[in-house]
Amino acid sequence: MSNRLPKVAWIGLGIMGSPMSENLIKAGYDVTGYTLEREKLDRLAAAGGTAASSLAEAVRDADVIITMVPASPQVEAIAYGPDGILDNARSGALLIDMSSITPQTSVDLARNAGEKGIRVLDAPVSGGEAGAIEAVLSIMVGGEQADFDQAKPIFEALGKTIVLCGPHGSGQTVKAANQLIVAVNIQVCAEAVVFLEKSGVDLRAALDVLNGGLAGSTVLTRKKDNFLDRDFKPGFRIDLHHKDMGIVTDAARTVGAALPVGAVVAQLVASLRAQGDGGLDHSALLRGVERLSGAQV
Repeated sequence: MSNRLPKVAWIGLGIMGSPMSENLIKAGYDVTGYTLEREKLDRLAAAGGTAASSLAEAVRDADVIITMVPASPQVEAIAYGPDGILDNARSGALLIDMSSITPQTSVDLARNAGEKGIRVLDAPVSGGEAGAIEAVLSIMVGGEQADFDQAKPIFEALGKTIVLCGPHGSGQTVKAANQLIVAVNIQVCAEAVVFLEKSGVDLRAALDVLNGGLAGSTVLTRKKDNFLDRDFKPGFRIDLHHKDMGIVTDAARTVGAALPVGAVVAQLVASLRAQGDGGLDHSALLRGVERLSGAQV
């Protein structure tokens, strides 16, 4: 490849995909996008990208194809079949899947793509909507070193902490661990919030001092205002965290790791979803604690 930047196809322009693709455009990349919602394609075009009328059209001339969709079934739907990526991308292209899916789905995708001469990296991210907008995502990658090296400049336009974690599927395994830590952290912060409020303490002051000590965390920094304002506009939906807790509990069973606290929090996420809060931000775990503590939510 010459000095020109690779041509990028971007599939999936949701809460994360839209700002991420725009950061690539800002970095000088030629981005052609495809997604199911017309207004998201209009947004991409307004930002300087090209809207494709089909997935096949989007990927046909791409050097690099990036996918950012909700879960394993969507990855399989866009990868396989006559209208999918593997049948329409050119041999030698690099497919970077940034969705959060099961490690096994990533392993299978890499094997099937390899038969078509398409290289694959699994590269899920952490940092939520804010991290996507600010281009400070943490990117956990699985795949070959040479492919990772080629993709590094693209990752550097999207995130700040970029690490090759091992072979295909490793990025997804680390992402699953990330989602375990985040869910448990949000849950225990929510429990502290209800405890503090019921005790009559100034919540803003309490969270400020807690966040300055050993109890402080990126989760508390990012979610403090959600708790204070009861603002649960989704940066990362409970529905998706429910999916991720399924991935981590299943993967842990497969390798023989016990996740006692993770299992409890997985059930609390599931119960929140069952109560109709699946479309809210994961900081809405606070609503579950409030219900358990007798509040009418």
